[in-house]
Amino acid sequence: MQRIALWLYGLVTWLATPLLLRKLRRRARTESGYGVAVGERLGRYPRSMDSVVPLASRDPAERFVWIHAVSLGETRAAAILLKELRALLPGMRLLLTHGTATGRAEGAKLLLPGDVQVWQPWDTPRAVRRFLRLLRPSIGILMETEVWPNLAAGCRAQGVPLVLANARLNEKSRAGALRLSWLSRPAYAGLAAVWAQTEGDAQRLRDVGARVDGVFGNLKFDVVPDATQRAQGRAWRDADPRPVVLLASSREGEEAMWLEALKQKWPPALAGQAQAAIESGAGMPVQWLVVPRHPQRFDEVQRLCEDAGLRVSRRSQWVGAPGEADVWLGDSLGEMALYYGLAHVAVLGGSFAPLGGQNLIEAAACGCPVVMGPHTFNFAEAARLAEEAGAAQRVADMAGAVAAACALAQDPQQRARLAALCETFTESHRGAALSTAMAVAGLLRSAD
Repeated sequence: MQRIALWLYGLVTWLATPLLLRKLRRRARTESGYGVAVGERLGRYPRSMDSVVPLASRDPAERFVWIHAVSLGETRAAAILLKELRALLPGMRLLLTHGTATGRAEGAKLLLPGDVQVWQPWDTPRAVRRFLRLLRPSIGILMETEVWPNLAAGCRAQGVPLVLANARLNEKSRAGALRLSWLSRPAYAGLAAVWAQTEGDAQRLRDVGARVDGVFGNLKFDVVPDATQRAQGRAWRDADPRPVVLLASSREGEEAMWLEALKQKWPPALAGQAQAAIESGAGMPVQWLVVPRHPQRFDEVQRLCEDAGLRVSRRSQWVGAPGEADVWLGDSLGEMALYYGLAHVAVLGGSFAPLGGQNLIEAAACGCPVVMGPHTFNFAEAARLAEEAGAAQRVADMAGAVAAACALAQDPQQRARLAALCETFTESHRGAALSTAMAVAGLLRSAD
């Protein structure tokens, strides 16, 4: 039965390959990274890759430690784990794979001489087989949620232990996996180890067939914000007379909600007379900073703000300091520590539409209190813990978030109290990275 299921699934993924290629071409029009090395997704590698094969297939100690981090968030979590792995496994060679252009761009920063970065193979039997036979990793580490049936089956066939690290599974994904249990259960059951973020994640993963070997917590608690970025953000913040409120990692539709909330709260500020309204005391009492989650939306968000009568200054145009404007637009990647350092309080994107929320841990690690909406199912445990610790507060909608964030931003004593709670909160949950790295090292030793 399992063979038939995999064969049918493999046929579907093979037939869907032209659709994948068409989607990549379309995405490449706005994000050029999607047009890079497309053949790698089908298991086709340049001849220059042959030079890594002898070293990759020699002594097991010299083979690749493979980490798959599909997108930006997983890549940042992988960076935290990688630091501990390099300390425990001196001289290790990294094989890093991704599914998105932002993940690949961020991952390139993690490479050392001898490391290799390629796209995740599309989940057809042939692409997976080519990937594994060429690169022959000693272990595969999937970050957070990425479990693919043919990839799991291929690793079993090639004797590559495949693990799921920093593992999470929300209720919606659990229900989907159970509906397709004929396909998903063998994939989860075939994992060599699963290390979950929370007890709730562990139970949901067991429900879909995984054997959970430990609950280590969330790797992202071990993040150490870039000190230079954070200091620069603080310096810019201190130089501005108004407190700064950040709409962090906003998703499509949320900026429109935010603008509508501003319009209701400060009508003069969105009547094409923002500066005059502020100077007269009728306008917004805070400086807004907006950082969209996806870079292809930077221009769109600028247009939305300008159509609402607000002046916009983009990070990419700042020379020495933020430009004078009603809205600062964070249009750069890899600078969230700067943006959280610049802000007195953050409104959490992805949590005001049913999108599951964004990671709030980095904000807390930077001492930036968070106001979040009702939808945080992707980070349910972290959101709950942050709320209990006083590092975050929950509101019903965007209007409530704007009101709460602005009230907090204008209360220096409360801001300082909550900033201290944020840093205490993150410090108390550290340790997952070392635990995970030690477990990986243990599996490698047992495989030898």
